[in-house]
Amino acid sequence: MSRPLLITDCDEVLLHMVTHFGAWLDEAHGVNFSLDTGHFVGAISRAGTVLEAGEIWPLLDGFFATEMHRQTAVPHAVEALEAIGEVADIVVLTNLDWPCHAGRVAQLASHGVNHRVVCNQGGKGTPLAKLLEEYRPSVAVFVDDLAVHHESVAEAAPQVHRLHMVAEPRIAPKVPKAPFAHARIDDWRAAKEWILARFVEGPAKS
Repeated sequence: MSRPLLITDCDEVLLHMVTHFGAWLDEAHGVNFSLDTGHFVGAISRAGTVLEAGEIWPLLDGFFATEMHRQTAVPHAVEALEAIGEVADIVVLTNLDWPCHAGRVAQLASHGVNHRVVCNQGGKGTPLAKLLEEYRPSVAVFVDDLAVHHESVAEAAPQVHRLHMVAEPRIAPKVPKAPFAHARIDDWRAAKEWILARFVEGPAKS
């Protein structure tokens, strides 16, 4: 029988991003990033004027192109992956353009995370379904901080257990549990136990 499979996001799940992105925006661009709302929309401004989405995406691209070294590991994430990796395969499914793939692999390796990295744009249901076809796991768990991806995975692969995690403590209280996630856990110590229990339980019922 195939091993279980963990498919996990990176930013705000394995590595902190938004606080480092905000610091860089201020230092390099004189742009303010407020974490009060828990959302990008309406949170980034310059001289009191909120930036439109078309202005934000190039800033994100710039951060990931040159500033990924700033990102720090989420507490207990590396240790949790080590334990999970003893019984399961692990894939990091990250929404970055493929030119950032080598940088993301090197970045994760610098924190002791040496697992396959798959880059993606848009909903994660389709690439996750392809990974299921490739690995044919006995059971699979998906971890992500964004509700839209849990909905996408629920539609494409309802048999996958879905864990909603927002590892940034400054925004986690402002983000409700994703409606299509089976559980919400923001700490990797508890998340590890939940994931291992799902591997024993078998595929999700819905």
